[in-house]
Amino acid sequence: MLRAFFKILATAGLLLCATAFAGPGDTSPWHFGAGVSAGRLTPVMFEGELGYKAATLHIAGFGVHNGPNDFWCGMRGSIGWTFLRDFPFHVFMGVGGGYEFAEAPNEMHSAVNHANNAMYLYPYNYKELLDITADLRINLFGVFSQISFPAYRFRNHDAPDFSWRVGYLMEF
Repeated sequence: MLRAFFKILATAGLLLCATAFAGPGDTSPWHFGAGVSAGRLTPVMFEGELGYKAATLHIAGFGVHNGPNDFWCGMRGSIGWTFLRDFPFHVFMGVGGGYEFAEAPNEMHSAVNHANNAMYLYPYNYKELLDITADLRINLFGVFSQISFPAYRFRNHDAPDFSWRVGYLMEF
């Protein structure tokens, strides 16, 4: 599975590089982007962007599975409007949503269960979030910072009040 992931990643990178340098510059109203970000709840996400003039769609997602009760995954998307699109500094405001889940082992809970020879506590911690958000993204030369304020939460277990992301998005 990991080998297939790296093949897909290499193919996508080659395609993005070929697309970025093909054809005349900035004559099309379409714009695309690809990058990576870090934040909460999902620690690392691959970012994608598709836009026509100032209307923009952002998609992000990734997941890792290290064994039972030790994994995380997330998928988020937003659609909105980009202000000051032709300048190095631009602002995106829109509506988004997504699902994020994280589960990790809890050694202290496992020790309590083992000491009592019973299952009193879950041997893992988990966080889960499914929501609709208002998104604000500020971008300077490809480096961006995004804050998502929840408007409505469908699922919420030990989730933060708002989520944030910081990353780099190469636009072409």
